[in-house]
Amino acid sequence: MESCNAVEREVDRVLSKFGGLRDHSKKNLEELISSIQSIQRELNDAPEEHEITPTQSLILMQTIRKIKEAISRMGQEHKDLHSTVSKVGKSVDRNFVTDFTSISQECNFEEEEKRFLLNEVISEHFMRQGMLHIADALIEDADLEIAAEKKEPFLELHRILGALKQRDLIPALRWAEENRDNLNEIRSSLEFKLHRLRFIDLLKQGPSHQSQALQYSRNFEAFADRHTRDLQILMGSMLYLQQGIENSPYSHLLAPIYWDEICDVFTRDACTLLGMSVESPLSVSIRAGCLALPPLLNIRQVMQQRQVSGVWSNKEELPVEIDLGREYRYHSIFACPILRQQSTEVNPPMRLICGHVISRDALGKLSNNNKVKCPYCPVEQLPSDAKQVFF
Repeated sequence: MESCNAVEREVDRVLSKFGGLRDHSKKNLEELISSIQSIQRELNDAPEEHEITPTQSLILMQTIRKIKEAISRMGQEHKDLHSTVSKVGKSVDRNFVTDFTSISQECNFEEEEKRFLLNEVISEHFMRQGMLHIADALIEDADLEIAAEKKEPFLELHRILGALKQRDLIPALRWAEENRDNLNEIRSSLEFKLHRLRFIDLLKQGPSHQSQALQYSRNFEAFADRHTRDLQILMGSMLYLQQGIENSPYSHLLAPIYWDEICDVFTRDACTLLGMSVESPLSVSIRAGCLALPPLLNIRQVMQQRQVSGVWSNKEELPVEIDLGREYRYHSIFACPILRQQSTEVNPPMRLICGHVISRDALGKLSNNNKVKCPYCPVEQLPSDAKQVFF
């Protein structure tokens, strides 16, 4: 955070200097333009055979000198501003590490399967963003085989979201009606909120659309039990059609936040039905990596200073524990209370007959003469009696 603050101070200094230069230059230019226009008017008002007097000649020379001095001064001020701007780049280089090779391991993507998965995640990200031409180019270049039926949900999702951002509800309503049963299973309110927006749109058009709004309100019949209060508000707003909804106690119904909300609700529910995460896995991984980089760089620097860089050799574990917060917790984890290590596929949690759970590596280390004594209670058992635990 201190690094960000240091760079921000340099940026603020540039903006302050730029603002001062802009105001000063504008004032000088206005004065020079006014002076030149005054001289021009005086010359235009003079007779054609009139010769310039010594006084007028002196004024012209002084004006030309002022213009040259102003140009020279503005050029120097611009150079000073450029110097201040360059300090921002130096501050970025000084406060942020640009070389991350010290914490990367090339062996992570040596296997063909891992490279295939990485390219697939990247191509899926581009499809989520609607950048289909880029996704197709990557799929061709990486020799991926992604079936057309796998692309179709992304195409439809992007098409409907694009329509919602243009305040076109028809594609989303059609999709919600086609998937009504599945949406009801997850107790989604998407279809109701789409109909609510369409109803409000009719109310905005005034008394001339009153009968059409009443007719459309029949679509709310299926939502009466779950959205009673919302329906009461919508029906009550019709009393103010004559004076305009925007001038009534129901003016909050016209807030643009409802359109932002419907995009989020549609994305969440559509991804749920398609078995996808709401956010792109690539975006989540990049954000998590940015949070994990500072402590990893610090521990790498400490290891290099103490000449113990070989300690960080385990491909499955990080040298320090990094807590990214609850936002990045997606599944249960188990840390062995004996070895203080997080369980993996090759080192899963094992339940002893007494009920205590330790890792498989700890079970092997505690085995003595084909017997294991629980580290928390005096119960003894055979190592083969331990059962693997699945979270």
